[in-house]
Amino acid sequence: MLNVKLIAHTPEPERVVSAAARLCYSAVGVDALLEKSAPEKDAKFVQMLASFGHDSPIEHASFTFGIEGVSRALLAQITRHRLASFSVQSQRYVRLDDFRFVIPPEVEADPASKAAFLKAMEEEGQHYLNIAAALQEKHKAAFLAQGLDEKEANKKAEKLANEDARFVLPNACETKMVVTMNARSLQNFFRLRCCNRAQWEIRALAEEMYKLVYPIAPNLFAKSGPGCVSGACTEGKMTCGKAAEVRAHYQELKAQALGGE
Repeated sequence: MLNVKLIAHTPEPERVVSAAARLCYSAVGVDALLEKSAPEKDAKFVQMLASFGHDSPIEHASFTFGIEGVSRALLAQITRHRLASFSVQSQRYVRLDDFRFVIPPEVEADPASKAAFLKAMEEEGQHYLNIAAALQEKHKAAFLAQGLDEKEANKKAEKLANEDARFVLPNACETKMVVTMNARSLQNFFRLRCCNRAQWEIRALAEEMYKLVYPIAPNLFAKSGPGCVSGACTEGKMTCGKAAEVRAHYQELKAQALGGE
């Protein structure tokens, strides 16, 4: 099950962004700019930055998320966002004795598909454990023959077994990660992955991330979301044709994120 937490972020991100942007046009130093800052002034300055596309200062605000209950299929997508930092649960060092997986909603909704899917996951999980156990015994025997004690031989053998047995694991296999993005990268991520045309799992993740950062920096993320939230749809002839519905949905998300305001 998808679980997203905002575990760290730049303190007072809009104040930091405002100070960074003001510095570009000011003869005074950072300390003086920070002394003169106020929430209302910072909000107006951040809004002004957005109005004329001065985006580089918003890179000074960063957000770190703990993400669980997502598939390796999602991992392949999110790591395409190269201006981000990722720490992912290793399948080399972690033996997946408790094999967990993500079920697509369309599969979940169809009894025949779900039954076949669950059977496949059960079989793949068992194949993985069987292969890992067989390889571990093979490597352990070799390490013992080299003179290693049993504890060290078993430790090394398990790692070697894991890194080959994992090849049988499916895209549905669940993983965990910590992801850090700056605000500019997040805005790009939201524009691409909150879109109705994005794959369902990463779209759900993007919305959860959006709901976490918006209350912290509402002016910074005021126009964030898919492209149609702040302008025309960017998908051309591939548009979903539901721009009005999407805009209404994001207005609702903003209200929810601010506690119903």
